[in-house]
Amino acid sequence: MPRYLIELPHAEDKHACAMAVKVLLETGSHFLTNADFGCCDGVHKAWMIVELPDKENVRALLPPMYKSDATIVELNKFTLEQIDRILSHHKDSESTSQARAEFKPVT
Repeated sequence: MPRYLIELPHAEDKHACAMAVKVLLETGSHFLTNADFGCCDGVHKAWMIVELPDKENVRALLPPMYKSDATIVELNKFTLEQIDRILSHHKDSESTSQARAEFKPVT
């Protein structure tokens, strides 16, 4: 199943931080109640990694107040052999977007 990184930003004051933590803890969702926060280091965001079928399911998991500001990134892993094969087939003159299209993550 695909894995996604969710990043949820919030305002930079103590009240906003506390409310962000409270909202996520109150959801009851295992994913959200295990979020990691960067507030104590001055980065006012929460992060979590979830395994769900697609981005729509990930977005549906989020509390309404965070859906529009959330960043959802599908995570992939690659083997050294895959990257070497891609690099060996592309010359410097070929476009980066063309090379990107050939990336097939480890499944």
